[in-house]
Amino acid sequence: MTTSANRPRRSVLYMPGANTRALEKAKTLPADSLIFDLEDAVAPEAKAEARENVCAAAKAGGYGHREICIRINGLDTEWGMDDLKAAVAAGPDAILAPKVVSGADINQLNDAMTAAGASEDMQLWVMIEMPKAILNIEDIAAAATRTRMTTFIMGTNDLAKELRASAKPNRQLAFGTSLSMSMLAARAYDIVAIDGVFNDIKDEHGLRDECEEGAAMGFDGKTLIHPSQLEITNEVFAPSPADVEHAQAVIAAFADPENAGKGVLKVNGKMTELLHLAEAKRVVAVSDAIQAISG
Repeated sequence: MTTSANRPRRSVLYMPGANTRALEKAKTLPADSLIFDLEDAVAPEAKAEARENVCAAAKAGGYGHREICIRINGLDTEWGMDDLKAAVAAGPDAILAPKVVSGADINQLNDAMTAAGASEDMQLWVMIEMPKAILNIEDIAAAATRTRMTTFIMGTNDLAKELRASAKPNRQLAFGTSLSMSMLAARAYDIVAIDGVFNDIKDEHGLRDECEEGAAMGFDGKTLIHPSQLEITNEVFAPSPADVEHAQAVIAAFADPENAGKGVLKVNGKMTELLHLAEAKRVVAVSDAIQAISG
């Protein structure tokens, strides 16, 4: 059985809530997760209609293995609470909240979801996209221990605006501190972490480079703005055959009765400790889950 932590989230594709054709097309796309967007992708005059479209699509289903998340407007906006109540009633896998800045925000969102009748397994995802969120990142992450929050989504476009920064020529100059601090907090509190979007749809080489950078930093996947970005992202964020083979060897080595009680082994010429066993099991679980949805 694939747990939420081991569920593939290589590719997390934003779908504009006002575009019913896009919501329907999403049923055929090789995305691991879909975010039905009621916030940035929807003009103010289209918010109510988009809410109806998104909630109808989520209720109707038909998205197969794809994880469905609805991004609402902030609770401090005129649409936020109506979005949350309607989204909860539609029954997606998760609700995504924008512009959180503190653990108190997570408490408020969690309580609002519960009051709206959210099931126990409905997750709360949050956008990490404001300077105060980075400064308060541990306070936000710690809320995972007492709420339904499971996932950080990096909002690098909003961060760029707030910081007056640019991802070019070097994304790390603009976002290195924010990305690293968010990753540290996510791993400290066992939170899924998804990297921000890559805006240049036609630049495949740039996308691959940024995916590889994000994977090297430890991100579980990447948010995307166009279906053409799915293939590269799915490839980069999947465990490689070599990674899977080594993970299987680690699991087999520690399962060997001859190694019972040993805390350190040599596997494929590498010194391997018990602490590597949990990661090996995660790699194999993710790989198995990818194979299951690809086959």
